[in-house]
Amino acid sequence: MEEDLNARARHLLRVLIGQYIEAGEPVGSKTLARHSGLKLSPATIRNVMSELEAEGYIQSPHTSAGRIPTAQGYRFFVDRLVTIEPLESGTSEKIEERLAEPRPVSSVIDDASETLSALTNFVGVVMVPKREVFGFKHIDFVPVDSEQLLAIIVFQDGEVQNRIIRMDRPYDPKHLEKAANFLNQGFAGLSLLDIRTRLIEELVTSQQEIDRHLQSAIELARTAFGANSGPDVVLRGQTNLMGCDELSDVDKLKSLFDAFQEKRDILNLLDRTASAEGVQVFIGEETDNKALQPVSLVSAPYSVDGRVVGVLGVIGPTRMAYQRVISVVDTTAKILSSVLNQSS
Repeated sequence: MEEDLNARARHLLRVLIGQYIEAGEPVGSKTLARHSGLKLSPATIRNVMSELEAEGYIQSPHTSAGRIPTAQGYRFFVDRLVTIEPLESGTSEKIEERLAEPRPVSSVIDDASETLSALTNFVGVVMVPKREVFGFKHIDFVPVDSEQLLAIIVFQDGEVQNRIIRMDRPYDPKHLEKAANFLNQGFAGLSLLDIRTRLIEELVTSQQEIDRHLQSAIELARTAFGANSGPDVVLRGQTNLMGCDELSDVDKLKSLFDAFQEKRDILNLLDRTASAEGVQVFIGEETDNKALQPVSLVSAPYSVDGRVVGVLGVIGPTRMAYQRVISVVDTTAKILSSVLNQSS
């Protein structure tokens, strides 16, 4: 078990995993002896490797004399042995420069996903942030038919959302204009979360003071600001995985790409990170999804005003340079949080 691994076994496991990540070839005792820095006989190293294999940390692929890490081995490596590498000089500044350009948040999210992919040569994934925390700028109501209304909401970062509202009765265009003016004059600059709270207060405290049309307008606005589409995620660099030897199985690769297309399984996995602090790593079977078992996800939440609004990460083969990918994900999450705080 983990507690039973002595310092020598831990060191050899770290070296074995490092060599396998770098070369992609099963690691034999001679290679391990050459790179371990320890004065151990080949027989001693073979004994330690046998112990590590018996405990489930490494395995022998096919008839090879070398060993490769198992998911359990990678987990122990990530939790106990890995040393996080600082990013190359100037990389953080380049990430910030690329993401900080003033524009709609959707464009920033696209670039964040592209950046994660470019820095790791794997798949960059970013959950689209919840709009509730961003500042409201303007709204217009446009009748679609007798039962539906289109609410066009413009946010302070320039993002525009169109939301369909089902109505219990038709509204006169003048009443819709009055409702829009009421919201644009009284709520500009507030987040949707704050607006919903204020609307409830308006109905409670001003029940006797506002006329019937304005009361209907407030109720209509509550519906508009409460309605929203489900969560979405932006993925970039999926084709990078086609060049990974570990993912050469056509059926596994097809299942993986189907999961990317569906997005639901990716979102469920990212949701498990949203409530956690810092970087999280899911390795192989830990994803709890058959299609995602050949890969690992390194992810971290990002926030606005101290409130988590999404998660970003990198999806790649289990044989990835975790020490660098973790640093890339952590740095990008912090920079994205900073950029979005300035946009909200």
